[in-house]
Amino acid sequence: MSLGPVVAERQQLRSNAASTAALAFAFGAVALWATNALVGKTLLASHPVSHVQFLQFCGATLVFALIRLFPSSLAGESGSARSAETDERCWTERRRRQAGEHLIRRLRRHLLPQGEKERGVLAAYAVGVIGLVGTMVLQYIAFASMPVIEANLVAYAWPLMVAAAIIVIGNPKRPLLLGLTAALGFAGVALVISGGRAHAWFEGSLVGYCAAFGSALCMAFYSIAVGRLAVPPDRLLLPSALIGVALTFVWCLHGGVAGLGGLDLLLGLYLGAGPMGLGYYFWSRALKLDQGGRLAVVAYLTPIASTLLLSLSGESLSMTAIAGAVLVIGSCIAVGIERSEI
Repeated sequence: MSLGPVVAERQQLRSNAASTAALAFAFGAVALWATNALVGKTLLASHPVSHVQFLQFCGATLVFALIRLFPSSLAGESGSARSAETDERCWTERRRRQAGEHLIRRLRRHLLPQGEKERGVLAAYAVGVIGLVGTMVLQYIAFASMPVIEANLVAYAWPLMVAAAIIVIGNPKRPLLLGLTAALGFAGVALVISGGRAHAWFEGSLVGYCAAFGSALCMAFYSIAVGRLAVPPDRLLLPSALIGVALTFVWCLHGGVAGLGGLDLLLGLYLGAGPMGLGYYFWSRALKLDQGGRLAVVAYLTPIASTLLLSLSGESLSMTAIAGAVLVIGSCIAVGIERSEI
């Protein structure tokens, strides 16, 4: 009796379970990221960037440490994934696969030159530092240096940068269409930056606009690189968060230390535990589980949700900036649909 259909069915079940888990993780990350600008704006109204960032990295460090201590609680296996492996045969197959993976790891450990292994680990940690510390520090410098709603739109234009990278290093089916869509998105970013001002662009802080654009670059780099790393996300995010704590602590000492009230303390820790900590972990898990880049559209909901929350809080855009925001968000969605077909 052939076991081919049974094995194929189980593989399909596992694939469906992984896709469901990836989607759940991605929606969780977007929901947390959507609150980042609004809570950050509230804290930056009465506290310097260094203090907000220090609290944020402290909260993220606590979350990443708990994930390292209790990895099974956020392992990313959905109920359907567990139910697909309940019978004895599937359990046996899983054990065999784990044994094979363990053997491969042992061979790599013995055969791979030590220097090459160390370079791979250092490269993984560099990805974590750029993706976590670079993205968040630059983003909050932008929040403090320009209108938050504009900084938020520019910083969350990173999917367009991912699309540009795919055109350069990948093999998309419709490169011209993808390039045109990304170009329209960047045109929208330019309109957001100009804000409809007749006299000059960059009427606000040039540092803020550069920081927002740099934040988007860091996040685009992280999104491309993290799915290709052999190191699990929880192993590179905790050291990155600790580096962020050290750097922002020195930053606080340089700028002067001041007390924070109870509510502000909780909001700062939430920014670390929520948008930074769980947000990054959920997104990293989603990228690891994603098959075929189908999560792109979900990621591009972030600028929609965050801009809506900022608008409800009283932030406003000029008509020109609104047109730019429509181009940015529309291009993000179009790029996501195009990427999901690659």
